[in-house]
Parts: sequence; structure tokens; C-alpha cells
Amino acid sequence: MLRAPHARALLLAEIPARLPIGINGLALVLFMREHAGSYGAAGAVAAAFGAALGLSSPVIGRLIDRRGLRRVVVPLALLHAAAMGGLVACGVSGAPVWACALLAIAAGAFIPPLGSISRSLWPRILHGEADDLLGTALALEGVMIELVFTVGPLLVAVIAAAADPAVALVLSPVLLLLGLGLFLLQPPVRTWVISEHAGSHGLLGALRSPGIRTLVLCTLPMGFCFGAMEVTLPAFSEDHGSRNLAGVLVAVWSVGSAVGGLWYGSRAWGDAPGRRYARLAALLPIGYLPLAAAPSILVMAPLALLAGVCIAPTLTAGNQIAGDVAPEGAETEAYTWPVTSLVLGLAIGNWAAGAIVDAADWRAAFLVSAGGAGLSAVLALARHHTLDRRAVMVAPTA
Repeated sequence: MLRAPHARALLLAEIPARLPIGINGLALVLFMREHAGSYGAAGAVAAAFGAALGLSSPVIGRLIDRRGLRRVVVPLALLHAAAMGGLVACGVSGAPVWACALLAIAAGAFIPPLGSISRSLWPRILHGEADDLLGTALALEGVMIELVFTVGPLLVAVIAAAADPAVALVLSPVLLLLGLGLFLLQPPVRTWVISEHAGSHGLLGALRSPGIRTLVLCTLPMGFCFGAMEVTLPAFSEDHGSRNLAGVLVAVWSVGSAVGGLWYGSRAWGDAPGRRYARLAALLPIGYLPLAAAPSILVMAPLALLAGVCIAPTLTAGNQIAGDVAPEGAETEAYTWPVTSLVLGLAIGNWAAGAIVDAADWRAAFLVSAGGAGLSAVLALARHHTLDRRAVMVAPTA
């Protein structure tokens, strides 16, 4: 796959542009915990950021499909950077939590969905080899994201220990703008062509596909699980003597996912994608229940590693299905819907875990997190028949 023209350059250009994904979640939690004084406030602001990101992504994806890539993403990235700067200024100056939440909403709403853009590019890069290598490409993308979720939290942990989490929130949009500049220079991006079918799917757009709707339903509680982890691991670390070690635990969790992604991408899968996705989703919750019983950080580290193993394979299988069942001319939008669902789940999980930690303890938050993964597994097993490329789009054009 890496021998395909422009493949390596595109992946390398994505790294700085997508590193903020691994920075923002933990950095927002630690920043607001530092300057607002509670995990409830931290979870609320992180949830506002994530909800805005999730809700805006399909709208941005549809605009890209209809109007082109460059015209949409450049102004959005600049607006995102301005909002992040305002959020840091408000937090440091002691502004009310609601003001920080409003700026977090603006910052989240203006992030270009580079992951969805990149996934829609891979069939064009691989051309005739797409059926054989697309799964590998998406798996490698998943591993790269887990690398981002490994490096990002570690970077936040180092910055928080040496200075202030605010520095990480300033660094995040700088990296986005740098990476976006490199990404836009790549030939597959410069030669982006608007499909003649763009705009022909009515108000529902990519949601005309029953497979996309199933992925949305399954990914929401999965995201809840992951969002609860982002808040609960820092609470666990603080209870065991070092809040800053949360970055290390989140990184270990992501390493587990990367290992799972490498395993998934190295295999040739012959079964039906829907059944494979359902089986992977069913394995996901098994790793989260033991976290509630962890007695120390040394024990939590290997448990977090195991909990992460099924994340990248499940999400990669879902992304491959999204490409299979996407309506023609709505590919970018189709890839954004599972991301939207994931991010909304993350936001709800951030908020819920913050409230649960304040009201009860981190053990209860881990158990609720596992419950989210369990619900995702039930939905995937019940609706796997819709995740086939032959599934008919039954929703009428609106």
C-alpha cells in the first residue's frame, strides 16, 4: 500500500494536522481542572468542544463534497485557531465556565474533518487496487491515529508537569495549521474533483444509506465509553497520587489500540464486513470491566493496554463499511457521520464521567464506561445485516 503514488507523503502530512486530536481532550480536562477547580467543569467544557466538533463535521463534509476542499477547510482552520486562543485567554483570566464553554463550542465547530477527507482520498490514490488494499490503508490510518493518541497525551503530560496545560492548548492549533498547509500541497488533494452526483441525495444526504445509520447508532455508545475513559483515567491517577500520570495511562491505552490496528491491517479478511464489525464490537466491552478493580497505577497500565486492543480494529472495520455503503458523491459526508457519532459519544462520556467522579468515584465511572461499549455491541449484532455494500438505500430523496 505504501508503494502507491503519494501514499507515504499524504500520511506524513497528516501527522501534525491530526496530532491536536490527541492533545485537545486531555489538555482541556487538565486546563479546566487547573483553572476552574473541578472535574465537573472540566468535563462540561470538554463535552461542549466535542459536541460542536461532532455536530459540525457532517455539515462541513457536505460542503466539501459540493464546493471543493480548499475553499472550505482553510477559513475554518483559521477560525478554529482564533477560538482556541480566546478559550485559553478566558481560562487563564478566570472567566466564568460558561464563557469558556462557548469558546470551546466555537473551537470545536470549526475544526476541518481531516480524517474523513483523508479516508475519501484513499480509493483515488489506490485506484484499481482499492478492493485489496483499502482495508490496509484504513487500518494504517487507524494506527496513525492511535500514535497520535499516544504522543498527544504524553506531550500534554510533559507540558502540564513543566508549565501549564494552557501551553498545550496553544500548541494544538499551531500544529493544525502547519499540518494543513502540508496536506493541501499533496497532489491527491490539489486534484480533488467534485462529483457530478454531489448534492443529489436530498436533505438526508449520506444518511439515506441504512448502513451509515447503523454505524451512527453503534458508534455513539462506543464514543461514550472512550469519552468516559478520558476523564476517569485522570481521576484515577489523581486518587493514586499523580494527576499528570493520566497522560501516560491514556497513551498506554492508545498503544493497545495501535497494536490491534496493526494486527487487523496485516490480515486478509474473507468474511462479510457487517459480521466482522459485529464480532469486534462484541469483544470491546470485555476489556473495560476490570479497570474498576485496579488497585494501583502499575496494575492499571497493562489493563488499559488490553482495553485498547479492539478499538482500532472496530473503528477501521466501520470506516471500511462507510466507504462501501456511502451514496455516490457523498463520500466525505458519509465518513463524517460515524466520526460525528463518536465525538458526540465522547462529549457525553466526558460530561457523564466528570459528574459521576464528583458524585461517586472513578470506579463507578469505569463501570458506566463499560456499559456504553456493551450497548454498542448489542446494536452492532442486531443490525449487522445493514452493513453490506449491497444493502439498498430505502430512504427517499428529500
